Amino acid sequence: MGSKLLGRVALVTGGTRGIGASISEELGSQGATVAAGFSRNVERADEFAQAFADRFSTQVSTHRGNVASADDCRRVVNEVLEQHGRLDILINNAGITIDKTILKLTDDDWHKVLDVNLSGAFFLSQAVLGHMVERGSGRIINVSSIIGEMGNIGQANYAASKSGLFGLTKTFAREAAFLLERSGKLTEDSVGLTVNTVAPGYTLTDMVAAVPEKVLDRITAQIPLRRFGRPEEIARVVGFLAADESCYITGQVWGVNGGMDM
Repeated sequence: MGSKLLGRVALVTGGTRGIGASISEELGSQGATVAAGFSRNVERADEFAQAFADRFSTQVSTHRGNVASADDCRRVVNEVLEQHGRLDILINNAGITIDKTILKLTDDDWHKVLDVNLSGAFFLSQAVLGHMVERGSGRIINVSSIIGEMGNIGQANYAASKSGLFGLTKTFAREAAFLLERSGKLTEDSVGLTVNTVAPGYTLTDMVAAVPEKVLDRITAQIPLRRFGRPEEIARVVGFLAADESCYITGQVWGVNGGMDM
């Protein structure tokens, strides 16, 4: 257990599985109270919460919601605030894929992925921004993807949503600083209100486990470090950006991809 995030409350969307679960555990290991969001699997969320409680001495709660719904985003944020009294860190990690080539993508395929991956991040960030400005500090960290930088056949909707997070991050970062300055809370000794993005490369998750071995071998050959990332390696960067000591970093995109985008 560390103490860099002691006393902080973090909401991690998609926080009970995959990269999101590793992020929840990383923040918990540094003393943060974790509110882990999930969408459907109640049993898995309960198992996550029990395993978390067994490992860490900090509080954990789970919150079911649909990030594609603006109203649900606001409801979950209010739920966390009511339960924990504050919200210092928001990790927009929840995401989905519906992979089809462009000519086969339906209107619904397009909107579903954009609604979850991009609009969800906007509505959640919008919902916490006022609270963070009032407190004079906060961290918003979006989880994008190398696909948002490079594109990929069969993932036009996913690539667009993850690329959109870059512009969203930079705009929120500028507005957050502006709002702090206007409210007189942008001081030299402040921990600030920062907004950043982490863009993982191919990472060992359940989603990747379903990909045929030949495809995985072909992807691995394109990665200079010749392996996929591990969820905890992504989480470590998120934990770094969430700390007070990272208060001079905002509006940035952090690639964690084994050098694939060089």
